[in-house]
Amino acid sequence: MSIELLSPAGSPESLRAAVESGAGAVYLGYGSYNARRSAANFTEEEFKEALAFCHAHGVRVFLTLNILLTDRELPEALETARQACREGADAVLVQDWGLLDLLRKALPDLPLHASTQMSIFTSGGAEEAASDGCERVVIARECTKEETAEICRNCPAEIEVFIHGALCMCYSGQCGMSALIGGRSGNRGRCAQPCRLPYGVNAPAKDRRPLSLKDSCLSDRLQEMEEIGVACGKIEGRMRRPGYVRTVTGIYAKLLNEGRKPSKKERQALEEAFSRSGFTEGYWLGRTGPEMFGFRPEGETSGRKEEAKTAVLTTTPAIQVKFVCRVIAGEPSTLTAEDEKGRRVTVTGPVPEAARTRELTPEELTARLKKTGGTGYECVEVKAETGAGLSLPASAINGLRRRALEALAEARRERREMEAPPMPEDLCARKGKPALTVSLTETGQLTERLLSERPARIYLPLEKLNELDTLPDGPEWCAILPRIWRDRDETELKSMLLRVKKQGVMSALAGNIGHLPLLRDSGLKVYGDYGLNLFNSRSLGFMRDKGLAGACVSYELRFAQIRDLRKPLPIEAIVYGRLPLMITENCIIKTGTGECRCEMRNELWDRTGALFPMLPAYGHRTEIENSRALWLADRTDWHRLGLSCGRLRFTTESGLECAEIFHKYKENVENGMHAEPPRDFTRGLYLRGVE
Repeated sequence: MSIELLSPAGSPESLRAAVESGAGAVYLGYGSYNARRSAANFTEEEFKEALAFCHAHGVRVFLTLNILLTDRELPEALETARQACREGADAVLVQDWGLLDLLRKALPDLPLHASTQMSIFTSGGAEEAASDGCERVVIARECTKEETAEICRNCPAEIEVFIHGALCMCYSGQCGMSALIGGRSGNRGRCAQPCRLPYGVNAPAKDRRPLSLKDSCLSDRLQEMEEIGVACGKIEGRMRRPGYVRTVTGIYAKLLNEGRKPSKKERQALEEAFSRSGFTEGYWLGRTGPEMFGFRPEGETSGRKEEAKTAVLTTTPAIQVKFVCRVIAGEPSTLTAEDEKGRRVTVTGPVPEAARTRELTPEELTARLKKTGGTGYECVEVKAETGAGLSLPASAINGLRRRALEALAEARRERREMEAPPMPEDLCARKGKPALTVSLTETGQLTERLLSERPARIYLPLEKLNELDTLPDGPEWCAILPRIWRDRDETELKSMLLRVKKQGVMSALAGNIGHLPLLRDSGLKVYGDYGLNLFNSRSLGFMRDKGLAGACVSYELRFAQIRDLRKPLPIEAIVYGRLPLMITENCIIKTGTGECRCEMRNELWDRTGALFPMLPAYGHRTEIENSRALWLADRTDWHRLGLSCGRLRFTTESGLECAEIFHKYKENVENGMHAEPPRDFTRGLYLRGVE
């Protein structure tokens, strides 16, 4: 099959297991900045050895730099990428928009892959990432076969799909649960997996785990993927043992090589390697529901013993090479090697001698040059020119081939390195006090009293704005686009945008990269939302260059980090409200209760008795909010962060509560008054930060 098999390498031992079991590529962490920071990962020397080992067996190596980075961390991340580039890493996997922009400018020849942490699930999002320089896009695990096919048809970049391993309940890149509850950010590679714990849906938590999904296993679907144009199948598991990597990689390699589905014995081996109450194909088939959920009891170990023997290498060299060789009387012999991307090198050898017994024929020369086994190259074509009556020793021919491939390998490592571009200019830092904006969940929260407080901007979900006949004068009205949607929804979304624009809506809030092509011709001003995970100055500059008029920074930043950001465009921060923990494809309410009651009040209960409101999201999805509201109306230090706006994010509050809370914040900003916080509140991550 043409699908590349990509395997996890959380350690040198796992890397060897992946290569020896038939992986076409591996992904690994080197340095401090990757999404599995608790894995063993690789030292500098181990990384060099890994590259040499993999390339000798025709296996590509992808470096993971797929976390959010602060301004202070970006230079080190760039240096890590430079070292990897010099050593010959085949691509770098990124999440952070600032790092993406930095790498494409400083290392323009280094291939970039868009991580699943970028939350890409539409053709528009994939095309946007491709236009920004990504050669490959790892799409969301939640995409169905039909949705994946649509993206493959429309996106010029390669599409990578997770085919085996753990599933997160929340869309990747959108989970704040581990960060807000335990201070360990999934966006920073430190997820503590609180989703695997017991919770209750509208009831006390017992032993039910409504956020714990089974592992995905798409071993039956590989032929389907090839037919629709998937370029790469990815096995999750950089935290898994070498035995797991060996077993799973070996089985998938056989299935791909033989173009078949797994046998009963192979299915059993996959389950024994690791599973959570079995496997699921739910997302690929578009069948969400209770059958997708499962967990692994604490202390349970794999029933399958790790194989001690080294598997037989089944990899095929990934790099195709063409040779042109000239053996002419009176001239040094020459060999030119050219790879699949047109890189060309030429080396010279000895002057041929007159043949004493048997002359060198083009056929013999071709046969010797094609012996590239164990080099990481596959010779696909030889053009041999030999003069009559000449001889060249086999050792000389072998030497020509060896030196040509060494020179080609060196040429392949030669990539342009540029100086890091300057940081964006700090043009939009607010010198005075920030304006106050309001985000509402329901139209019932929009009251005359709230309007009388004169918020600078009011955000309402697009579908809720669409229900209104008129909009009062005064504030800037801004439509919140659904954080999760699909290609099939875009006709409806465009229709709603057209209608609300006629009503007086002036702007739209984009929480996903796929929103930008959707809004590009709308005539609306576009602001970036927290879903874009804007974590550093360069990411803000990147979004400014894309035409954003302002942006909300990540709520995982500390006050000091926000203060120190360059502000190339006006920035906003959430200063009140329940912060979002998760947005899920599965409707947790229906799964947990057996019935759809999304319009009623629903809560997730944890083992301590904390209640987390669950709100319906566009497309019959669920958004889980924090149990406590962020409160800053008793402080004034946030006024001095250079914010253009502070956003009050109302979710479960009544219309009266919205107006009263807004008034307290208004008094705090305008008069420095300190409003007493509610009995149960949080400062979020602004003071303590995240790991």
